[in-house]
Amino acid sequence: MTRRLVSTGSPFERAGGYSRAVVQEPFAFVAGTTGYDYSTMTMPESVEEQTENCFRTISAALAEAGFALEDLVRVQYFVTSREDGERAFPVFGRWLGEIRPAAGLYIVAGLLKPEMRIEVEATAMRRG
Repeated sequence: MTRRLVSTGSPFERAGGYSRAVVQEPFAFVAGTTGYDYSTMTMPESVEEQTENCFRTISAALAEAGFALEDLVRVQYFVTSREDGERAFPVFGRWLGEIRPAAGLYIVAGLLKPEMRIEVEATAMRRG
């Protein structure tokens, strides 16, 4: 089976030696995605806005790979505090409330840069 790499064009991908997503049929594995707005390379301050950016980036990567958010079967959340997890929780519901993939609620962890407050990993499986 052919392996396909998907990139957002972020400088982090080449520097860190990873792809935004890897497609190995019937799966698409989306790398840990933080809240950067890759069009401006800026990071919003609030965890809610960062979470919105995470899902925009994940959605775009899946679309480029020929998948949709509805194909998600697993997500994992990493936050820098429990409070951030609680504040991001409603955003998860807005994006995934009808899809309801299996999820690890969230892991409280230090992320690479201090402005990063959330990171989301996702796995999709092609339906049908």
